Amino acid sequence: MLAGMHELELVPDWIRPISRKEFDQMVHAGIFDGTDEHVELLAGMLVTMSPHDPAPSRVVEWLTQQIILRTQGRYRIRCQLPFAASEWSEPEPDVGVFSRAQPVEDDHPSASLLLIEVSNTTLKHDRLKRVVYSAAGVPEYWIIRVKDMTVEVYADPRSDGYATCRVLRDGDVVRPTTIPDLEIAVAELPR
Repeated sequence: MLAGMHELELVPDWIRPISRKEFDQMVHAGIFDGTDEHVELLAGMLVTMSPHDPAPSRVVEWLTQQIILRTQGRYRIRCQLPFAASEWSEPEPDVGVFSRAQPVEDDHPSASLLLIEVSNTTLKHDRLKRVVYSAAGVPEYWIIRVKDMTVEVYADPRSDGYATCRVLRDGDVVRPTTIPDLEIAVAELPR
């Protein structure tokens, strides 16, 4: 479905896309303050984010702790914070792993070693992010599906999507290619 697609091709031509710079100005101006609605910028569009769900929240918290412990603090870990993916996208992945050596642009990193989304009711939304993350050169992207406790592992980024996808289940171990000292058994994920 998304093969050969650039992130701005997701925006209908009758909609004016918002740049990341404009979005950040809106955030700094307080436009979204005082609202119950949380949004992220994807392909030039403001996309509403789901409220925090307890099941994915447990997985996000556990993953964050495990990544920090298992990599002994060698990487910068960010949870549910902006990622400067492109001029048109500033998503907020559930967990991001970044090199400590990478400079931070406007307080948001623009390169990542691994991004993870934990999905319960947002699977369609999280799968759309593949185009944004692959175009940004993120070497590996995981979607952890809480409903069936599987992990979709996307690798080999291209400008129009990831070239490979594997679905891992209990009995499998996830090993990010860019973080060789990290491995997580799918069966370990909190249920």
